Amino acid sequence: MKIGIVGSGVVGQALALGALKYGDEVMLGTGKLSKYAELKEKTGGRAQVGSFQDAAKFGELLVLAVKGTIAVDALKVAGIANFVGKTVIDVNNPQTDDPPEKGVQKFFTTYNESLMELLQEAAPDVNFVKAFNCIGSELMVNPDFGGIKPTMFICGDSDSAKQEATMFIERFGFEVEDLGSVVSARVIEPLSILWNIPGFQKNQWKHAFKLLR
Repeated sequence: MKIGIVGSGVVGQALALGALKYGDEVMLGTGKLSKYAELKEKTGGRAQVGSFQDAAKFGELLVLAVKGTIAVDALKVAGIANFVGKTVIDVNNPQTDDPPEKGVQKFFTTYNESLMELLQEAAPDVNFVKAFNCIGSELMVNPDFGGIKPTMFICGDSDSAKQEATMFIERFGFEVEDLGSVVSARVIEPLSILWNIPGFQKNQWKHAFKLLR
């Protein structure tokens, strides 16, 4: 499968390497021409590198992995038409640029809205699936928890897109839990705040969520 990743930070790079590991073709989209050579080197020359728009056009499945504060703008720069009809994994959180307060990050959304809903409002014909937003980049591909698969919470309005995203995610060693429609992003996004607290307070980053039944 062709995977287009709009965003070239540590999350985009981690998911690019994961997709390459499982035989996908990958293009990383960046907003900085100066990063082209660096990204080529970091992926061992196996990933193509281009603009946000290039990556959005290239991918059959897309990942939107940018700072939450620019997510809607990045979507528009990449060309909303290039996302229509494709599964788009939204890994972004609505974090502000403010420093954490005693380890607790700040959001620019309220409890009654989410960044994913803002994206869906900006692009109503795009099949967004929230995922990978509440775990660190180093643990996104086949994390080792002694044989225990961590839970990846997802949501979105398209059942077919969630099925496609689930197949993509399960290869990376996660158990997927579908929490329903885009509205559930109001709950999934704040899990990133909880995930980050041990890191900011104790410099402990090797953990994940697990839903037990």
